[in-house]
Amino acid sequence: MQRLKPLALAGSIIIALAVVPWLAAVAMAADPVVVRPGDTLTSLAERHRVSIESIVELNAIADPNRIFVGQELRLEAAEASPATAGGAVIHTVRRGESLWAIATHYGSTVASVADANGIADPSRIFGGQRFVIPGISALATSASSSAPAPTEPDDVTVHVVSRGESLWGIASRYGSSVTAIAEANGIADPSRIFGGQRLAIPVTATTPGSAPAASAHMPASMSAAVAARAAIRQVIAAEAEAAGVPVSLALAVAWQESGWRQGVVSHAGAVGVMQLLPTTAEWVGATMLGTSIDAHDTRDNIRAGVRLLAHYIARYGAGSDLVLAAYYQGQTAADRHGVYAVSRPYIASIRALERIFGE
Repeated sequence: MQRLKPLALAGSIIIALAVVPWLAAVAMAADPVVVRPGDTLTSLAERHRVSIESIVELNAIADPNRIFVGQELRLEAAEASPATAGGAVIHTVRRGESLWAIATHYGSTVASVADANGIADPSRIFGGQRFVIPGISALATSASSSAPAPTEPDDVTVHVVSRGESLWGIASRYGSSVTAIAEANGIADPSRIFGGQRLAIPVTATTPGSAPAASAHMPASMSAAVAARAAIRQVIAAEAEAAGVPVSLALAVAWQESGWRQGVVSHAGAVGVMQLLPTTAEWVGATMLGTSIDAHDTRDNIRAGVRLLAHYIARYGAGSDLVLAAYYQGQTAADRHGVYAVSRPYIASIRALERIFGE
C-alpha cells in the first residue's frame, strides 16, 4: 500500500467503497456522470461547477471519501415523486437526525425503514433525504412536513463521533461493545465511522469509562456482506495460511482496506482487495514471491498483500502495531518515525476486526 490515506493528509477526497441507494421514488436525472479512474468528488465538483455537498446529498453518498470507478452520479436535482403507493408517509430528513430517532418517532424500526428505502448502511443518512415510512398511512397521521422533528429515545445515549475516533474506542468509553453499538445503529462495517456521525449507545448496566465487553461479535448487519463475499474470504484465508500470517489478521486488514472488494481504487491509485499500488505489488512479486504480480488480478492482489504482511511481521514481530503502521503509512515511515498518530484509529479498527474474525 505504501501511502497515507487520511483526508487531512491526502488533500483530496479518496475514491473507494460504496454508496447508499437513493430513494426509489426519486427519478434519476438524464445523463449522469460516470466516475472515471482518478476522479474524486473534489475534481468532479470543480469540473462541473457544483458543490461537493450537493453531489453527496443528491446521490445519498454514505461516505464522501469513497466513490468508485463506474459509479453513476447525478449532478442536478431530480424531481421526486409526490407520493408512494397507498399514500404512505414520506419523511424528509432534517440535519442531525438519525434513522433510530426517525423510526422511533413513527413507531417503526430501523430495519423496516432501511429495507423500505434500500438503505445499505442505516448509520449514514443526510439532511434532505426522503424516506418512505412503511406500514403507516398518510391518512392516519400528519405528513412529515408538519410533524415535529423526531428526537432520540430518552433511554438512549447519543454520541457524536469526533474525527479520528473508532467504534472500539467509543464502546470502551461507554462500557459497551462494538457489537451492541453496531447493531443499534445498523452499522454494516464497524471499522468505518465518520466525524459528525450520531450513534445511539444502548443502555447498559455500566457507566461511561468502565471496561468494555470482553469480546466482539460480528453484527448481524455485517454478516450478510461477509457471507456474500465468502469466495474472497476463502482466498484470503488460503493465502494467509500459506504465508504464515494469522488468518484473522489478513481478513481484518482486507476488510478495513476494501471490504473484500477487488474493484476498489483509491485516490492514490491503490487497487483491489488489499489496496496495493501496482508498483508495490510488482516489488513484492519480484523480491518476495519470485514471480510477476498483477495488482488488478484478485488472487495476485491478495497473495501480494498477505505476503507483504508476512514481511512486516518478520521485520517488526507478530502482534506489533508497527506491522499495521507499515502497511498503512509505509515501511520507511514506520522505521524512521514509528506509529503516526493518524495511524492509531486505523490500527484500532483492525484490532477490533481481528477479534470479530477470530471467533
